[in-house]
Order: sequence, then C-alpha cells, then structure tokens
Amino acid sequence: MSFHIIKQLNADAQEGSAAEAAETAAITNVPEETTNTVEIQQPVAETLATAHDDFDWSVDKRNVTSYTADEKAKYDSVYDNTFKQINDGEMIQATVESLTKTDAVVNIGFKSDGLISLNEFRDIPGGVKVGDVIEVMVVEKEDREGNLHLSRKSARTTRAWEKIVEVHKTGEIVTGQVTSKTKGGLIVDVFGMETFLPGSQIDVKPVTDYDQFVGKTMEFKVVKINEAIKNAVVSHKALIESDIEAQRAEIMGKLEKGQVLEGTIKNITDFGAFLDLGGLDGLLYITDISWGRINHPTEVLKMDQKLNVVVLDFDDDKKRISLGLKQLTPHPWDTLTENLKEGEIVKGKVVNIEDYGAFLEIMPGVEGLVHVSEITWANTPINAKEFFKLGDEYEAKVVTLDKDTRKMSLSIKQMTEDPWSSIETNFPEGSRHMGTVKNITPYGVFVELSTGIGGMIHISDLSWLKRFNNPNEYTKVGNQIEVVIMNIDKDNRKLQLGHKQIEEDPWNTLETTFPVGSIHDGTVVKKDDKGAIVQLPYGLEGFAPARHLAKEDGKTIVAEEVAKFMVIEFDRNDKRIVLSHTRLWEQVIEEEKQAVAKERKAEAEVTKKAVKNLQSKVEKSTLGDLGVLADLKAKMESNASDAAAAEEQPKAE
Repeated sequence: MSFHIIKQLNADAQEGSAAEAAETAAITNVPEETTNTVEIQQPVAETLATAHDDFDWSVDKRNVTSYTADEKAKYDSVYDNTFKQINDGEMIQATVESLTKTDAVVNIGFKSDGLISLNEFRDIPGGVKVGDVIEVMVVEKEDREGNLHLSRKSARTTRAWEKIVEVHKTGEIVTGQVTSKTKGGLIVDVFGMETFLPGSQIDVKPVTDYDQFVGKTMEFKVVKINEAIKNAVVSHKALIESDIEAQRAEIMGKLEKGQVLEGTIKNITDFGAFLDLGGLDGLLYITDISWGRINHPTEVLKMDQKLNVVVLDFDDDKKRISLGLKQLTPHPWDTLTENLKEGEIVKGKVVNIEDYGAFLEIMPGVEGLVHVSEITWANTPINAKEFFKLGDEYEAKVVTLDKDTRKMSLSIKQMTEDPWSSIETNFPEGSRHMGTVKNITPYGVFVELSTGIGGMIHISDLSWLKRFNNPNEYTKVGNQIEVVIMNIDKDNRKLQLGHKQIEEDPWNTLETTFPVGSIHDGTVVKKDDKGAIVQLPYGLEGFAPARHLAKEDGKTIVAEEVAKFMVIEFDRNDKRIVLSHTRLWEQVIEEEKQAVAKERKAEAEVTKKAVKNLQSKVEKSTLGDLGVLADLKAKMESNASDAAAAEEQPKAE
C-alpha cells in the first residue's frame, strides 16, 4: 500500500513567498522540481483565455513524501498487524474498556470498539466491571451505521448449545435453574440456555403445582434435542427412575413370597392401591384388602398411609409385585364360633346381588346366600335385583352351613310360618277374597291374597259376557280384584281363582231374552274380515259373520254403526250368540213371496172345485164346451206350477 502524506497549508502559508516554499521543500528532502505548487484561489470575475490554461491547478505536491516499493511493503505489514482479522459469527475474547448507563464498551482488537447492552450481563452477580474479559460473538463487522455489532448472549447460547449436545451424547447429569412456568411444564436455564421440562418429567409422582419448583436449582438429564431449532428437553424424572431402578434391582433380589414389607400408599384406583416399597411399587388388589366385601379401596385405605403388607407373588421380568393386606389376619371362617349352626337366626347386610339371589355378610369375610326360592313363600317368580338393595339389612335363618367349603345358605321366608300349612282353613274352596293384581300374562292374571299366598285367574274366568284378547283389557297391575277360590293344589302351592264366579251365570236367563229369531238393537264395536263384534243390551256381545252384515241397499255395516240384528244362533254351552242383519230384509222379501204363492194356490183350488162341479153336471160335452174346458185346464196347471215354485224356494234357502 502506498501512502501520500498530504498536509493542507493554512491560508497564511498559501500566501507565503516563494522562498518559504523552497525552504519547506528543503526540510522535507523533496527535490525542488517535485515540490507541490500552492494554488491560491481568488475570485475570478471573468474567464479569459491565457497561456496557463493547460496547467493542472488541482495538483499540490507540497509536503508529499514518496516511498520505495520495499518501504511500502514494510509499512503495509506493520498496518495489517495492528488489527485482527474477524468474520461474522466468530467467537472472540473481548475486554470491557468502559461502561455507560446502557452499554458496555468492549475491545476485541479491531479498528473500532463494540457496544453490548448491559441487559446481556444480568446473569453476572454484581454486574460486569471494567477490565473483565468476556467471550462475545461477532454478529456484524459493520452494520448500517458502520458500527461493530457484538453479542455476549449469542456467544453464551452457542456455547451452551454445544455443551448440551455434548452432554446429551454422553448422558452426563447437568444442573439447571427453573426460571419460570409455561404451558405443560417449566423453563430451565442450563448453561445459560433455556430448555423445556415437561410436567410429566418433573417427578415419578403426578405433579399438579408447578409453581413450587420455580426458582429451584435441580439436576437434570438432557433427554431430547432438536438441531434444527436448537431446542432441548430435560428430565428430572429420569434421574429419579435411574435411582429407583437400582433400588428395584436390590429389592427384587431379596423378595420372597410371604415376606412382610412396609409400604406407603402412593395411588388409589377403583381396582386397588399402589404402594411404594422404597423404590419399588406393588399392587394391593381390592379383593386382598379385606376379608369382607368393599366397593372401593377408599373405604379402608387413605393416601400416604403406611401399612404392612405381605408379598403374594412377584415377576422378575415384568417387575410386578402382588401384595396382600387381609392375609396378615386369620380367615373369619376359621374363627367362627361354635354357636353358629343350622337353624340359627343371623343378621346380615346385602353386599352382592345376582339373578339367582343375594349375598348377606354376617361378619367381615363370612357371607351366606339367600336364594330367590327362599325369599318368600309365594309361588310367583321374584327378581332378586328388584327385591334387594345393596346395604339393606335382613334377618335370616341358617339353612345349611359348611365350614370346610366356606359356604352358607340362608332363608328369609322361613323366618315366618308357612302359610300353605293352613291353606284349607284360611282359604277354603268357594270362599271369596280381595286380592292385589301382581302380574298379568296373555293367558291370565296373578293375584296375591296375602303374603306368600296367591293364584291365577284364567282369562276365560274374568267375565261371563265379554271375551278379552289380553287380560290387561280388563285390569291392571296393582288393582284390587275380588276372587273366588275354585281349586287348591297344596303340593304345588297353586290356587285356581275365578272372578266371574262371584256372580251367577247370566246365560241361564239370557236364552229366554235372546231366543233364535228375536230382533235386537246392536252396535258394531269391532270389525275384521271374518265379521263383527256387536254390543247387545245387558252388556252381552254377539258375533255377526261378514256375509250377514250386508244391507238391503248393497252396502255393508261399518264399525260404530247402530243397526238391528236377528239372533240366528244361541249356544249356551259355548257362550256364543250369532247375529244377522241381512236376514231381516231377506225375511221380509221371503214373506212377500210366500203370500203371493199362497194367494195363487187358493185361486187354483177354487178353480179346481168349479171344474169338478161343472163336470158332474154336464154329461155330454159339445165341441165348444171342450174348448172352454181346455182353457180352464191350462189356467189350473199354471197356477199349480207357480204355487209349487213358491214352496220350493224357501226350502232351497
């Protein structure tokens, strides 16, 4: 690099004499012919062409030193060595030269100093001081304003990321400070870089309060990094688990079935409780908590409760341990008193209900079954789930007891006398009683007369006059109904009941009221393809076949229509009346035909008698008389033919 040291003379020097210029040239060892010419600028009023127009007035050779090539190379080397060569993104050591209110001035040996905001030194206790040596990153050698842009924060982040990547590879444990809480976890400062600690990685136990960890310094393990976005995930739980795993291995090596351990309840679920055995978890299943039945472990256990348990089983591969609490006490069946035997009255609480019965807990761990057949003396089926409720208490009699198999059967109905033992006395045949409808089936109604005593009314025994498709057309469950005891089956505990029998059979007198051929007003209450049900007086119902519903105008009687009907059949045994509306107007037509036939027959008889009289008086007939007789005979034969046809038509119908 060549240098030209140019010194601008002041205005007085420019106005000096030529001698002074020669003296200056001699001092600077510049040849006279190379001395710069001082240009004295004066106002030019007018540009005139002179002989000096070709002179370059901009060249000033005064105070200029010329160097040889070797000297220039030497000076270039000296200049280059006074400054450091730096690049953007480079990490470099810097010295704090001075401090302002907002920034620190740092020297990195470059042609200019850099400024770093004091906010980037907040992590240094007491703040940064003049003379401190720090590591910075060159963000830009020259920004828009020509300043050197440095950053200590970027340098710390870069160094921190390099360390985090290294410890992630080696698995080394690091120390960090929890700085704040965020969604789903905590922010941890590790080596000056923010990392994420998920809530599930804080502890082996579920953590709900994250605020308690803010500000704490803890040990962590880097479990995941993302090179693209330079993000890291740390875990404190991994350290705990590694310690627990070592403890587990030690505990599992000493475990034996039947061994009694002390544990602390760390979690309670619907199916049991998990106990911390000192680094190893064990499961205390709900059925192994108590000899008695419990609906939920919280009925007996509490969180953080310490208790002794026995090892029932364990699996080295799956690291599972089954624990028992009730096994530390003898089985209640083994401690039953000698006074408990068959026939004794006991009191128990319903702890389980099945379709076939209910289990009563006599004492914790000792249960007896009340079968559905031992609930009531009644012969009607009972649903145990509708009869019993969990927690209800009942007194029952011990029916069977087997201590070896630990089974007991109980009976509630035997707490009272069997009502069927005196059934003939309390409910003799032919007696009338009020009962409650308990159940309805398509074929009958079940009626309860008293506790344990009941029977069925067949659908045909509900009414003398009406026929029902289903008994619920007549009565409903819960209604009171009067019945007559018709039959007693003591062996099978069944009663045959009747309801219509409380009244006399009206069919004995209905035959005189509804004889065949009688005509009555009726209302069609129901109609189908086969015919119609007709409501008659006195609540009686009759049946009209479809062909007997035709009217004289060709139409058919419809439902809810009122019309006259003729009784064409009355069957007392089958309790059936057959009706016809068509027969009414057909009978009128028939009667008219019969009247006409009768009249014609009478006329024929009169004519016949007249002919006989005439024949007896006339002995000899003339040809004219014969003609009259022939006409008479033809008329008589015609009348006789009409009369015979009229007689045959009713017979055919």
